Amino acid sequence: MDGAVDGFQTQMRAARRNVALLAAAQAIMGAAAPLSISIGSLAGYQLLGEDKSLATAPITGFNLGTACGAVVIAIASRFLGRREAFMLGCLIGAAGGALAAIALFRSDFWFFALSLVMIGTSSGFTQKIRFAAADASPSSYKAKAISWILGAGIVSAVLGPQIVIMAKDLFAPVTFAGAFAAIIPLCLASVGIFAFLRLPAQKAAIHHAEPARPLKEIVLTHRFLTGMICGICIYALMTFVMTGAPLAMVIGCGFPPEMATLGIQWHVLAMFGPSFVTGGLISRFGAEKIVAFGLFTMMGCAIVAHLGIELWNFWGALVLLGIGWNFGFIGSTAIVASSYRPQEADKVQGFHDIVLFGTVALSSFSSGQVFVTWGWSFINMVIWPVSIICLLLIAVLLFRSKARPA
Repeated sequence: MDGAVDGFQTQMRAARRNVALLAAAQAIMGAAAPLSISIGSLAGYQLLGEDKSLATAPITGFNLGTACGAVVIAIASRFLGRREAFMLGCLIGAAGGALAAIALFRSDFWFFALSLVMIGTSSGFTQKIRFAAADASPSSYKAKAISWILGAGIVSAVLGPQIVIMAKDLFAPVTFAGAFAAIIPLCLASVGIFAFLRLPAQKAAIHHAEPARPLKEIVLTHRFLTGMICGICIYALMTFVMTGAPLAMVIGCGFPPEMATLGIQWHVLAMFGPSFVTGGLISRFGAEKIVAFGLFTMMGCAIVAHLGIELWNFWGALVLLGIGWNFGFIGSTAIVASSYRPQEADKVQGFHDIVLFGTVALSSFSSGQVFVTWGWSFINMVIWPVSIICLLLIAVLLFRSKARPA
């Protein structure tokens, strides 16, 4: 008995140490995402000639890179191990930051967009930190481990935009080159942190008596389709509005880039801040109602944006957009997760993420074109029909759940 207790305590000490290191890496390495998102479209805008419709293409590249990163880290983890894979992701991010700065010096738009793909790929590696923290922890510590990583994400949300404000004119008159160059020391510092990780070996797959269903059968179920459609629409809407907001603030309304950067900072804080309570609210009220609340909050974002173009309109809309994304996307993910069996997780999650990030990339690409053609007001009008369609899907799912016999 004493041996079992000692073994558990040793396991807990190792878990706490690993989670602390992973949280530190998340806080530092994760700052590259809000940094890139807050100024990527602005930098793209200044690199283009008369036709500015492709200004958000670098952010599209970032999103595509994030999707690729999720695949690359899975392959790298298999051949190199998780610790070494994370270190590889840091080096990719450092290279992307260096290339972005060089592209700005050369005034090369497509070279800049390609560098954002590399930074996005590194961000795809960062997305897996929370899973590494959970896998490195005993069952009783998994929730707390994930909470630590989420808390570190809030630090990233503050750190990234602050670096932009301090470093964007470091290499003046080449605006924003200093901010992207700052990604290099962030990623190299994260390499040093990951070097101290001692992650346990990943457990072998559990054999289930019940056979896994074909992917087509799973994705055609009503519950999965509702969760996936709502989750993708919510994520795409958030990206669509968030990507266009800096352009609207700086190019459309003449606010300084610092104000746009701070707006993105508050938005990212609103995206991750509620995460500590979202799971509990889903357990209490059900995922469907939390998704509905998130959609109504995003509609509130549209209302605030429609009221005017003062600074508070932009910041208020971005905060509501972040909160709506948090409740809507996490709730939708919970619906999707309840639609498949554990042995079906890998293929279903892979299918879901490919469709998700493909749609998100398209939404970020179209945001710049919509802004240039129709303006900021039209961007926010898109929220209404998409949210109403998702609310109808949630209402049908709730009705069918209540009508189903116990």
